[in-house]
Amino acid sequence: MWAEILLSALRELRRKPLRSFLTSLGVMIGVASVITMVTLGTGATVKVQREISKLGKNLLILRPGQFRHRGVREEAPSFEEKDVVALSQIRGIEAIAPASAKGVQAIYGNKNWQTTCLGSTSAFLVARDWELASGRAFTEAEERLGKAVCLLGYTVKEKLFGGEDPLGATIRIGKIAFRVIGVLKEKGASFGPDADDLVLVPFKTFQRRISGKTDIQTIYISVQDRYSIDQVKEEVRQILRKRRRIGPNEAENFEIRDLREVIEAFSRTSQTLTFFLGAVAAVSLFVGGIGIMNIMLVSVTERTREIGLRLALGATERDVLVQFLVEAVILSLSGGLIGIGLAMALSAILSRMFLVPFVFKPEVLFLALGFSAAVGIFFGYFPAQKAARLNPIEALRHE
Repeated sequence: MWAEILLSALRELRRKPLRSFLTSLGVMIGVASVITMVTLGTGATVKVQREISKLGKNLLILRPGQFRHRGVREEAPSFEEKDVVALSQIRGIEAIAPASAKGVQAIYGNKNWQTTCLGSTSAFLVARDWELASGRAFTEAEERLGKAVCLLGYTVKEKLFGGEDPLGATIRIGKIAFRVIGVLKEKGASFGPDADDLVLVPFKTFQRRISGKTDIQTIYISVQDRYSIDQVKEEVRQILRKRRRIGPNEAENFEIRDLREVIEAFSRTSQTLTFFLGAVAAVSLFVGGIGIMNIMLVSVTERTREIGLRLALGATERDVLVQFLVEAVILSLSGGLIGIGLAMALSAILSRMFLVPFVFKPEVLFLALGFSAAVGIFFGYFPAQKAARLNPIEALRHE
């Protein structure tokens, strides 16, 4: 029985292929739009998570904040080396690295490049999960004595040396000559400035020869996997409040940024945006459903005599109802299947165009296909019911 109904529905739809295609077009566009929006939104979320993870693993970033003095917002005091020593006693810390930065001009031969000179320790590489492409990190003696050695970011290496090996070469920053002992692996562009556009020097060297100051602008702390980041973060907060003499009811004049919070915030924003874009795209599914209802009503009018003849020969109302519902579902499902194919192709093209990962989610495809079938049932029911309730005698008299 069902096979006969299905064949009859297909035969009827093949009689007017152009009309059938145009009827399915709304559902086709709706399904393609929803899947494309969700796929691009998911890809954007994954990209954000990857970009933030480039900053480091289990990373806490400490910076001086701001405070109000007589109604005026002022910068809080910078950190001190004693703060780093105190924080390094916390259990669970894998690496802690003080850091300060300054814009400089790096010169090699007749080439020069405006970049950032960052003063820190070898622990910076551990905290920021940054590997060396070649060479070595600072030794303890070089850090303690403030030697004029440096590590080059990939961008600076390319601008000053191109394809030449920079190891052992001497570059000039200001009036100071620095010997290149290593090159950092390329991290690529992340949030804000190019992460690879820097020259890393020992922290004491930076203080004595570059900035002339002893303040610490940033402290990077990476937490061991087996320890709770939240617990370490709270201990850091308590130590800094005590060292900076902040009372119980006073606002903190420092910031502790947890990269997990940043990732979660970006993910929530991206997911919300994806939901709204998907909801807007889903409107076309509704419009496509109305198109199916309209064409099915036209089909009922055109086939009134046929319906009357079937009813007169013994077909039940249920048989007629199922026949028209099957036709509506076939129209909707065919539009959904073609829409899925279009969505996959469009998502791949747009993902490449907008430089976001192509994230395939099978559950979205099944949901879209199920929704398109539901659209066919919902919008096809009224025309099918109208056909099933026709009076056989009046239907046979219809011209």
